[in-house]
Amino acid sequence: MSAPTAPQNPTPPPTASARSHPRGRYLARLSLLALGVVYGDIGTSPLYAMREAFHGPHGILVTPGNVFGVLSLIFWSLILIVTIKYHVVIIRADNKGEGGVLALMALVNGSRLARGLTPRRLMIVLGIFGAALLYADGALTPAVSVLSAVEGLEVATPALQPWVIWITLAILVGLFMFQSRGTASVGAVFGPIMLLWFFAIAALGLNGILGHPAVVGAVLPTHAARFFAEDPGRGLLVLGAVFLAVTGGEALYADLGHFGHNAIQLAWFTIPLPALLLNYFGQGALLLTHPEAAPNPFYFLAPPQLLYPLIPLAAAAAVIASQAVISGAFSLTRQAVQLGYIPRMDIEHTSSREIGQIYVPTVNKMLAILTIALVLGFQTSSNLAGAYGVALSTLMALTTVMFYVMSREVWGWSFAKAAAVSGLFLVVDITFLAANALKIWHGGWVPLVIAIALYFVMITWKRGREILAKRMMEKTVPLKLLLADLAAEPPVRVPGTAVFMYGSSDGTPPALVLNLTHNKVVHEKIVFLTVMTEDVPHVGSEQRVTVKRSGKGFHSVVARYGFMQDPDINEILAACKGNGLSIPLEGTTFFLGRETLIASDRPGMAVWRERLFAFMSRNALRATAFFKIPPNQAFEVGAYVEL
Repeated sequence: MSAPTAPQNPTPPPTASARSHPRGRYLARLSLLALGVVYGDIGTSPLYAMREAFHGPHGILVTPGNVFGVLSLIFWSLILIVTIKYHVVIIRADNKGEGGVLALMALVNGSRLARGLTPRRLMIVLGIFGAALLYADGALTPAVSVLSAVEGLEVATPALQPWVIWITLAILVGLFMFQSRGTASVGAVFGPIMLLWFFAIAALGLNGILGHPAVVGAVLPTHAARFFAEDPGRGLLVLGAVFLAVTGGEALYADLGHFGHNAIQLAWFTIPLPALLLNYFGQGALLLTHPEAAPNPFYFLAPPQLLYPLIPLAAAAAVIASQAVISGAFSLTRQAVQLGYIPRMDIEHTSSREIGQIYVPTVNKMLAILTIALVLGFQTSSNLAGAYGVALSTLMALTTVMFYVMSREVWGWSFAKAAAVSGLFLVVDITFLAANALKIWHGGWVPLVIAIALYFVMITWKRGREILAKRMMEKTVPLKLLLADLAAEPPVRVPGTAVFMYGSSDGTPPALVLNLTHNKVVHEKIVFLTVMTEDVPHVGSEQRVTVKRSGKGFHSVVARYGFMQDPDINEILAACKGNGLSIPLEGTTFFLGRETLIASDRPGMAVWRERLFAFMSRNALRATAFFKIPPNQAFEVGAYVEL
């Protein structure tokens, strides 16, 4: 799971200065909360990573050389990828405090230093495909995490094996049904539960290491090098399992805006990293003395009397990991809607205190269906592990390329410096990507198909909006020409205010022209309202609205929002009043265009993509609901538009 952005959490978002320099108890509290959101996925990786190396589809023999080699690979993967790449380098690439692929994409696109269109276009392609990969991961993570936890029942009581699938499905159904309620009531316990989980796996690991202390020698990179040198083909196969130990590294970057650098780094170095290393080395020590434990070394590491309390704790940790990725998908959706890459959707706020707590019914249903289908289709977490990792290894490689572009275009790094830093990470990323590519025929094609399908949906929506805007501009009357016509032949001016919403601040909204043509009247006060999303997470209230007066009662208003903010007509009207333009909500009529789109062979997109765009447009959330406009004060003006 790679939670793409702001997590659901009951703590009010701290100020920018507080996030940048948290101290003392506040820093400790933020770090504890980060445990419950940022480190859920990587924290549950011990459930299946070592097992897949020795008992998966490409499992290897349990020998001392192999155990030391795998442990060395896991140790250095956690150090190089999660610690150095993400916690030291990538975490610095923030867009005014926000992280994640879409925030990184917007950082370059909104930078005045970016040179030319090529970097921007590259970032758009990588950012959109990266977002699509995160959606695919959002379906896989709950499936593999919860199923791995419940499979502990097979170790405790083999007779319960037939019930594993049904118990997993029951937990997942409850998890997705719970989303509409928000997590304010239970969010406060996420951190403490994960803290207990990390202490538990650390204690189990330490107990195992004490039984075979020599296992700590696996920290030497020579063991990993020797393992690869003996059989490179075998080493590449095992890397697919080793990669499972670092899934979730992207989550800390995506959740950067909510917790900040210091809290995320403090949490990692004090709790998850030591606990994970102790547990992996403990599992390795167990395998050295009991090779027969390979089918599930995590649960066999626990004393029999602790197995039953460990299973519900593991299930709780898996649910928390799944909760984080689901809520992350919701936040990713809000970003994508605001940036214009997917249609408007119903976005419900589940907390009056925390802006990060949102619920997107459409996305929740989509993820629920995909997750349940994956569990039923793959049946075991070992089979699911074959599909897991392909999407995330691809995403990690994309993030490295995006970081290179950003460091050159925004930070102004030299080619040598950017290539050296990014090249080092890219070598590791491509190696893991090659290893995971071997899983494609064992289920790895599933997340790729999901991601590619979503990518085409997103670029079709973006391109369709551009074509629609171009077609609408063809019908737009310049405001100066309209005012001249009104001066020559003054129409009837009726009392009140009319707000015409239009996607461009240039020209006259077609809805006004159509209304004037058919009704022959114009309101005393006319406002052209354009809502724009900037390539920054947040736009301050002092920059929210600009007002331009054109004379004869005409006004142009541009409202600006960040991609982490939701437009609200009441807020816009209040900002207008602060700029000397009073628009009382009561008595104001809002005119919106409602276009019926018709696919055609005009240059732009393939006909099938135009039909897909038209379908999405018909089913998009109406503007009245999205902008919170009172429905009884909205007037939609229809028009046919050939794409």
